[in-house]
Formats: sequence, structure tokens, C-alpha cells
Amino acid sequence: MNKKLWILSCLCLTLTAFELIDYGCIQLPATLLNYANIVFPSDIVNNLTEMDNMPTANPTTDAGATLGRVLFYDEDLSQNHTVSCASCHIQQFSFSDTARFSVGFNGQLGTRNSMGLIHARFQKDAAFFWDNRAPSLEAQALMPIQDPIEMGLSLDTLVSRIAAKSFYPSLFQNAFGTPDVTPDKIARALAQFVRSMNTFGSKFREGVNATNGNPATTPFANFTAQENLGKDLFMDEYRGNCQACHTRNVMVQQGTKNIGLDLVYADNGVGAVTGNTNKNGQFSVPSLINVALTPPYMHDGRFNTLEEVVDFYSDSIKAHPNLSGFLREILPGTVDPNNNPCNTCPPRIIHYTPTEKQALVAFLQTLTDTTITTDERWSNPFCLNTCVPAIVGQSEVCVNEPITYSITPNEAGTTYLWNIVGSYVLVSGCGANDTNCTVRWTGGTTGTIQVTQIIP
Repeated sequence: MNKKLWILSCLCLTLTAFELIDYGCIQLPATLLNYANIVFPSDIVNNLTEMDNMPTANPTTDAGATLGRVLFYDEDLSQNHTVSCASCHIQQFSFSDTARFSVGFNGQLGTRNSMGLIHARFQKDAAFFWDNRAPSLEAQALMPIQDPIEMGLSLDTLVSRIAAKSFYPSLFQNAFGTPDVTPDKIARALAQFVRSMNTFGSKFREGVNATNGNPATTPFANFTAQENLGKDLFMDEYRGNCQACHTRNVMVQQGTKNIGLDLVYADNGVGAVTGNTNKNGQFSVPSLINVALTPPYMHDGRFNTLEEVVDFYSDSIKAHPNLSGFLREILPGTVDPNNNPCNTCPPRIIHYTPTEKQALVAFLQTLTDTTITTDERWSNPFCLNTCVPAIVGQSEVCVNEPITYSITPNEAGTTYLWNIVGSYVLVSGCGANDTNCTVRWTGGTTGTIQVTQIIP
């Protein structure tokens, strides 16, 4: 059988000026950063036993959270080396995602907005994800890694990849006393890192710290008149009653709530997980700290702005049968609105005035604390790598960045030989019948790809 051999391309990669992440190299300070002894305000300390979900078997340590930090940012924890935990929980946006639905390792979209992670330690009921399907942060940590849309990696492959990297054994040794890599240790380290994400530098926190009286009823001296009005409305038990679900100055409450987004939910949240129809439409209550940095809002990211969220609570709560009592009209004679016994009363339709709506948004913006969005403790520890691209047609290729090479078949029955010389990670393709081949260079700054097209 006669064959024609065509050499289609030969690519050489050399040094450059583009900044990329090198996932074979980490930069950590000689002295461990502080994760274990973050100073909590006195009101948090006084309520800690009612909020803290840190287990005695996995206390946060500086070494454990450092390991968790590296794992959190490592894209090699996904099937094709393109997605990390930090891809959907971005430090700049208070560890949330600005996309309505995050993109997984193979380009598929998830079905829910990625929640911010701030103050996850204070979710005392220890139930995580929007639908509370994970019973602890330790259990939660491994689920996205194994999810077929999010990261798509088996635990066996996860362990082998981590164990093969030169810097991980000492990190595991420092964190857990042995260099052995196990799924349990990975989960514990990631949970420690997430539990350390606590921040107390917002304008609201400054007001709480400087106020002797009850923060819910005492005007803050550091607030404008508009911000104090927004705070009053937020705390008002007879109107918005926002404080019933966003509590204890960390703005997170235990349990799940149906807030009347829909009469019929496309996603039933806790109800879908448990099979309990009385929990249909219930979702976790996220912390509002840094809420101005975390749009879009709600489990499905349906609202793009805080103004839209306030409009919803003002005018559009639906009369779902599972609607939280906190959002229903109060029975006459009820002494404590937060113990409203009526589960059939209609929703509170508040109809805030334009001035009140603006004040509520102004108050929500006082919850912003940008400290955690720039602090080294929670930043990407991997090295920046620079390299110069070689141009192939209109494409630019570069070391440590996944790049796809494509071929257009000329005849039926064509097969290909992908000859790759150099240190690389195969992302996908590169088989005899593949017209696309995706790789990521890992060793040094040079490499060669030759593609031979064989036509029978």
C-alpha cells in the first residue's frame, strides 16, 4: 500500500515576555504565614461556640493551610490541567466567580453560581454547597475535584499527580508529619485553608468595634446618614428583616431558606438532595461580607446588581409554600417577629421608596473588606514563568500554557502521527485519528512538535 507522508508543522518554543503560571514551581516565604491565630473581634469570640465548625480532628495550622493554599491554586488537580479551585473562587472577587455559571475543565458550564468562601468557618451547621449536600468542609473539598463538569479527576489520579511533584512531600510532612499523599490529607488541608478565610476590616466592622451599644439599633459614627438609614432598614424586624438570616456581624446564618424567588423552582436545592418536598427551593444562606464584590447573586446568578437584589426583596417575593417565616407578614400580636408562627401568611411586600433602596445598597457596600482580596496568605503561590511565543499561522504558543494544534484532513482515511519532543503534559487528543492535539509544556523553554499526515 502506497502512502504519502506530509510533514505539516515543526514548532520551536523559546523565551518570551508573557507572564504565565508555572505549576511545577512554588514561591513560599521562609517563615510560615499566619493562618492559625487570626485575631477575631471580641463579639466573634463571644459567639464562637455557636458558630464554629472547625473539628477537633482537623484544627487549622499554619503548615496545613499553607499546603491547602498550594492545592487550592494547582490546575493539575483537574483532568486536563486547566482548572483549579481558584478558577471558580477568585481572590479578587472575595473567592467567588463573576460568571453566572463557572466553566469546567472541558468547557461545560455548571448550573449554579460559585459561592464566595468568606467566613465558611462560621457555618456551624456544617452543611456546604448551595444545597447543603456536603456534611463538612473536609467532605466538600474533594467533591469539585471529582465532579465530571468541574474538574473531572479521580482520587487515584489526584494522589499520583500530587505525589509526583517535587515540592509536595515536604509540604505534607510539615502539615501532617509524614510525606505520604492521601485523599484525606488533601481534603483536610483544603478545608484548613478555606476556614482561614476570615476578614474583619470593613467599614461596617469598624462601626461595630467603635460602638458600645447594640449595633442593630445604635447609629455608627463612621457611617453617613444614608448608610445608617440602610443599616436601620436592614435590621428592622418588621420590614426587611435581613438580619434574621444574615447574623452575628459576619452576616451568615445557619441552615437553609426558601426566599420566594419562584413559585416553581427549576432547581429545588435542598429538596432535590433530600427528597423532602417541604425543603423545595431552600438554599444555603451565604455571608454578605464583601457582597459588593461577588455579583451575580442568588444560587442561579439571576441578579447582576445589588439594586436588583433590593428590588426583589422590596417588591417581588413569591408566595411559595416553603417561604421562610422571616419573609412573611407578621401575625397581629406577635411579640417577637423573628418567631413568627405563621407559615401560611403571605410574603412581606415592603415597597421600599427609592431613597430607602439607595440607602440599603449603600449599607451593603459598607460590608466590603478588600484586605482578603490582596493578602499574600490567600494568593496564588505558583511561580510566574515568562516565555516568548512561536507563531504558527495566527496562533501563539507558550511554555506552561495549554495550546491546541489543529489539522484539517485532506482525504478520508487519513491518520496522523504526533511526534512531540520535550517535557510536556498531554491535555487531550494527539492520537492517530485526532485532528486536534492539546499539550502543556512543562520542562524548560524549548520543545518541538512534528505532525505527520499519513494518507493510505
